[in-house]
Amino acid sequence: MTDKSALNVMNGIDPPSPVNEEVARKIRAHKPRGLTTQEYLEGIFAGNRTILSKAITLVESSLTAHQAQGQEVIAECLRRLTIYDLRFTNEGQAGQGSIRIGITGVPGVGKSTFIEALGKHLTAMGHKLAVLAVDPSSSRSKGSILGDKTRMEELSVDPDAFIRPSPSAGSLGGVARKTRETIVLCEAAGFDVIFIETVGVGQSETTVHSMVDFFLLLMLAGAGDELQGIKRGIIEMADAIVINKADGDNLAKAKTARVEYANALHLFPPPGSGWTPVADICSSRTKMGIGHVWELIMEHRRLTGETGFFQQRRMEQNRQVFRETIEEGLRRHFFSQKEISRDLASREAEIMKGTLNPYQAAQEMLARYFRNDK
Repeated sequence: MTDKSALNVMNGIDPPSPVNEEVARKIRAHKPRGLTTQEYLEGIFAGNRTILSKAITLVESSLTAHQAQGQEVIAECLRRLTIYDLRFTNEGQAGQGSIRIGITGVPGVGKSTFIEALGKHLTAMGHKLAVLAVDPSSSRSKGSILGDKTRMEELSVDPDAFIRPSPSAGSLGGVARKTRETIVLCEAAGFDVIFIETVGVGQSETTVHSMVDFFLLLMLAGAGDELQGIKRGIIEMADAIVINKADGDNLAKAKTARVEYANALHLFPPPGSGWTPVADICSSRTKMGIGHVWELIMEHRRLTGETGFFQQRRMEQNRQVFRETIEEGLRRHFFSQKEISRDLASREAEIMKGTLNPYQAAQEMLARYFRNDK
């Protein structure tokens, strides 16, 4: 076949690139860079909500580079907050600074409605409120609904309120691993009241109790045997029990439940704070009793400030952070070892087959880790 044959196929031309190089160059040139540590700090202390949100995302990130920068931001925030707190302490002004409030209760008790009602009450008084609402993460998909902003319609648009729904990411009891760091960032941004809403499944309360100044337990009346419907340990941790939805036909039941809880609280040993836990009622819908709940919290703050328990509890929280940081660092370093991660799957497969003792396997892996770390 000759080159002039009609059956001859010409090579043709190369197709154009599917990517417009000029447009791609402009996009790369204008791609936003990550913020520097100084930019994060300036934005946080200026009360910039966007930068605060980015800083929280930074400390929640699992990337090593993000974790390192996040710790730089946290360290500087703590340094400045310590100077701030010492100034008020030296001046003897009890009640200054921030207050951290844990709010828990069984699902359906109305935690989000209560938080919105109390939150609007506080912002009307001139307070700046941050709500850290931890949503449960799926153990399968690792996803979360993060729907607290949709349940708090008024508070979510309040200029003096900041709502941060965070996934629990599988951590103990549904409490986000970085909640403590988020508290520090919010306080550095000028929020003087911090709400921490738990998932309310009965496991996270101990962890939340260890990071707050006041622990509030919400309950319902007429939902069964009130005194049997919740664990004794949670009641012992509560600084106040508030029966929510005390309105309409439910008001009489709520008053009866308040008496029952008040009697039950007197059966427990008195807490070391010198505060006597109280039982009260409120209605998030009608706002009845909401102001009195805040008065109780402020009375607790005044009393514990005078006795020194407030400061002692904050120092205890710092000690807890110290231990948790060590534990988290050891865990992360253990699983980051290539030899460990390589053998982990095979050991787990043997355990699932029943051919390997899980305790023995764990001890062998730990022994290998400590040999390699020398």
